[in-house]
Amino acid sequence: MINFTKTTEQDSNYNHLEKMSLPELLNNINQEDKSVPLAVEKALPQIEKLVEQIVEKLKIGGRLFYMGAGTSGRLGILDASECPPTFGVSPDIVIGIIAGGDHAIRNAVEFAEDSLTQGWEDLKAYNISSKDVVVGIAASGTTPYVIAALEQCNKNNIITGCIACNKNSPLSLKAQFPVELIVGPEFVTGSSRMKAGTAQKLVLNMITTSTMIQLGHIKGNKMVDMQLSNNKLFDRGTKMIMAELDIPRTEAETLLKTYKNVRLAIQNYNNGRK
Repeated sequence: MINFTKTTEQDSNYNHLEKMSLPELLNNINQEDKSVPLAVEKALPQIEKLVEQIVEKLKIGGRLFYMGAGTSGRLGILDASECPPTFGVSPDIVIGIIAGGDHAIRNAVEFAEDSLTQGWEDLKAYNISSKDVVVGIAASGTTPYVIAALEQCNKNNIITGCIACNKNSPLSLKAQFPVELIVGPEFVTGSSRMKAGTAQKLVLNMITTSTMIQLGHIKGNKMVDMQLSNNKLFDRGTKMIMAELDIPRTEAETLLKTYKNVRLAIQNYNNGRK
């Protein structure tokens, strides 16, 4: 590709890492990490354009798919898996797909990322349609599994986005709404689980959080649709109700036990159905 340089593969700004003391190692890694939020900041206009598309499609019943291999695939699955407990949405709304299948979440699957056909097959298993959005995640921006899947999405009128960490990568050129996070060389040369992975995680947080807020799953600054899956979250929900309605804890707990949802508890109380 014209002017395509893999900055993620360039030599580290540091050398002789094995000779550094532990304080030196930690300080230097931290210094490198400080550049990550700045790289994300530069990409905010790109992120905004992608989120606008996602919100539009989810409002009409569409879904958001993340696709990646290795670290990138795992990050997508992590972000997707946190949406149901945080925002109370169905696990079918944000879906993470990794090259090599679920086994690849914990284990390296040889050559899975090199397939030019499996990515599209994996999407077809979910009956992918033009109501959906597919976001490919690849630090290098060269993962065949992801690029080929986005090519097929484009041919089938499916909105495509990407999160890559090299400028003008093949993946960015295929995606309709690319997000490019140029974090530069890694502390350990080529170890894109470091700065690149951190940058991707920050953007994934932004995408789903801003999308879910736009879709109405937050009230004020509270997760009123969260799943009450443990005592900590039940306690948090109780405190939300106490603060919102100015009622004692026992009453708030009763409401939450009855309606099993902070939003519903508040709505029914305000509607006079105490």
